[in-house]
Amino acid sequence: MYQIIDGKSTAAEIRAEIATEVEKMKERGSRVPHLAAILVGNDGGSETYVSHKVKDCEEVGFRSTLIRLPASVTSEELFERVKEMNSNPEIDGLIVQLPLPEHISEHRVIEAIAPEKDVDGFHPVNVGRMAAGLPTLVSATPAGIMELLKRYKIPLRGAECVVVGRSNIVGRPVSILLSQKGADATVTVVHSRTGNIEKIIKRADIIVAAIGSPGFITAEMVKEGAVVIDVGTTRMPAPETKSGWRLKGDVDFENVAPKCSWITPVPGGVGPMTRVSLLLNTLKACNR
Repeated sequence: MYQIIDGKSTAAEIRAEIATEVEKMKERGSRVPHLAAILVGNDGGSETYVSHKVKDCEEVGFRSTLIRLPASVTSEELFERVKEMNSNPEIDGLIVQLPLPEHISEHRVIEAIAPEKDVDGFHPVNVGRMAAGLPTLVSATPAGIMELLKRYKIPLRGAECVVVGRSNIVGRPVSILLSQKGADATVTVVHSRTGNIEKIIKRADIIVAAIGSPGFITAEMVKEGAVVIDVGTTRMPAPETKSGWRLKGDVDFENVAPKCSWITPVPGGVGPMTRVSLLLNTLKACNR
């Protein structure tokens, strides 16, 4: 019988640990961590995500600042705001919520954020330090996945891991973290151009599915006893729900779960861990 890796309850545990740490900071008379977010335009998903971040900050006792800019904002105006935040000693973490309007280069914006305040962990300096195994701010989703594996004591040393997807935000960084000293897994990355993909996935002791294709991982691809981490969050129409949509993972949960030893659900698996990793990074940035 499979067991659920519960990201929701794990994230709640971590938020409680952070809140305790913040109380101690207050007792010492230290400044509490401060996270700033810049939201451009009014993309529905981004609105939801940013409001969650503000709520999370309140829960653990962080300060938070939300700067709203219209979708018509120029690159220059946005860079000016980023510069202000970079030089503000009161702010520890800064995120510019993606996606951005087409006329603004996401790469340039990511590179404009001071690496020591880049709590999303997307800046090339932080990505490079992570790849080199140096202390840094690690991208929130990969960091959340590693934290889940650690807290659920999933054995990684010598395990054969297959990461499905090669994005710079999840697939690539998590493949590096899994293969680093201390984790010691043997990692294969497969993607949309991989031949024989089913056969390769079937070998895996641990599957990290981050390809953004709902239900891509089927029962035939999974060996008995595998651990499955589902990063997928695609909004699918669901007229029967209040919102009119539901989140669907990259794994066909219903048919895959019975073959697993451990599996993350969607929602309630990796998502809450991504959010809490952002808080951990902000605390880390503040302590630095």
